Amino acid sequence: MRRTGTALVVIMVAGGGLVAGTVPAVARTAAVDCAVTWGSLDKTGGAVASRRLTDVRAGQHECFDRLVFDAQGTAADPIGYTVRYVDVLRQDPSDVVVPIKGGAVLEISLFSSRYDPATGQPYPPLPAVDVTGYRTFREFKVTGGSEGYTQAGLGVRARLPFHVFQTANHLVVDVAHTW
Repeated sequence: MRRTGTALVVIMVAGGGLVAGTVPAVARTAAVDCAVTWGSLDKTGGAVASRRLTDVRAGQHECFDRLVFDAQGTAADPIGYTVRYVDVLRQDPSDVVVPIKGGAVLEISLFSSRYDPATGQPYPPLPAVDVTGYRTFREFKVTGGSEGYTQAGLGVRARLPFHVFQTANHLVVDVAHTW
C-alpha cells in the first residue's frame, strides 16, 4: 500500500510539473506613458496659401483623440491653420453663435477656401464626423468660413492640452485625454 501512495505522489508532482510547464507565461504589457507637454495655448502654422480640403475624419488613441483634415496638393505644401480655445464659437463671417457640445471649444481655422477660385462654385462639403463615444471629443462641426478660410468647431470634454502638426497632405489635431 505504501508503494501505491508513494507512486501516486510522484505522479502528481511530475504531472503538476508538466502542467505548469505547458502553461504560457502571462504576457507583460508595457505601460503607456500618456504624459504630454503640449499645452492649451493657441497654435498657428503653415502658409497662407490656400489648399482645398477634401476630407475630415476622427480616431481614438490610448492617450488622445485625433482629428485629421486631408488637403489637396503635395506633401511639401504647408497647410495653414490656427487652432485655439474660445469661450463661444462664432460663425465666420456672420458672427452668429454656434452651439456645440462639450465643456470647452476649439476653433479651427484653416487656410482653405470653400469655393473654387476659378468658377466661384462651392466645393463639396466636408463629411460629418461622428465622435459619439469618444473619450475627449464631444462634437465636430464645419461652421463657416470666408475669403480663403474654412472654420470648424470641435467640442471637447474640458480645456485639455492639444497639438497640431502636418504630415504629408494631412493636418492633424490631437487632444489629450488628461493633463
